[in-house]
Amino acid sequence: MTGRRAILADMAIRTGQKLLRFDRKLGVRFVAGADEAGRGSLAGPLVVAGVLLDYGCLRNHRVRPLGLLNDSKQVAPADREELFRAVMGCAEQVVVRVISSDAIDRNGLHRMNLAGLRSALQALSPPAEICLVDGFRLGPSAPEHRAVVDGDERSAAIAAASIIAKVVRDRAMRRMDALYPRYGFASHVGYITPAHSAKVREYGPSVIHRRSFQALCYLSEDEARARVAQAT
Repeated sequence: MTGRRAILADMAIRTGQKLLRFDRKLGVRFVAGADEAGRGSLAGPLVVAGVLLDYGCLRNHRVRPLGLLNDSKQVAPADREELFRAVMGCAEQVVVRVISSDAIDRNGLHRMNLAGLRSALQALSPPAEICLVDGFRLGPSAPEHRAVVDGDERSAAIAAASIIAKVVRDRAMRRMDALYPRYGFASHVGYITPAHSAKVREYGPSVIHRRSFQALCYLSEDEARARVAQAT
C-alpha cells in the first residue's frame, strides 16, 4: 500500500470508529438507524433503509468490518459495495423500502420519504431501544426516535442505512439503464446532469422520471429560456 493510500485508509478507519463511538455512548444494546437515497434524483425510485445494530454482539472481529463506515456520499462506489457486504454481515437486521416515481408523483416526495422511514423502523425486530434518523422528525405514528442533524456523518447505524440505501438504489438504476438505454442512468443514476438534461430534452421523460418535479429539462428550449429570464 502506498503512503497516500495508507493515510487515507487510516483516516477512514478513524471516521468509522468515531461513528461507532457515537452509538455506543447512547448506552443501549439495540440501535437502529434509518436513511434514504435518491431524494434529489429526477428519475428512479426513492430507496429507504433501516439497519438494526446489536452492540451487545459487535465486538472485536464482529465489528471490524464496520471500521470504514462513513456517509455513503463520502465513500467511493467500490468501497460502498464492500461496506454493503460488511453491513449485511454485521447487522442484526436490515430493512429496505423502495418507493416508485409514480408513488412520489401521486403523494409527494417528502410525504413518501417520511412514510418509508417510518415503515423501515417499524419493521425492525427486535425493536430498537433507540431509533436514529438522519435529520427528520417522522411524526407520532413512528417508533420513538431521535432526529440527528448530519446523522450519516455522526452515527454508525445511520451511516450503515445510508450505505444500504445508496447501493440498492444504484444497482436498481443500473438495471434501469438496460431498460432505458437512451438516458445514461448507469452514469448519473437519475440525478440531473447536463448530459441527462440533454437526453430528456431530446427524447422526453421516460416512465421512471418524476413528472411532479419542476425540472427545466421537461420544458422546450424556448420555455426553459423564458423560465430562466423570469427568474433573473
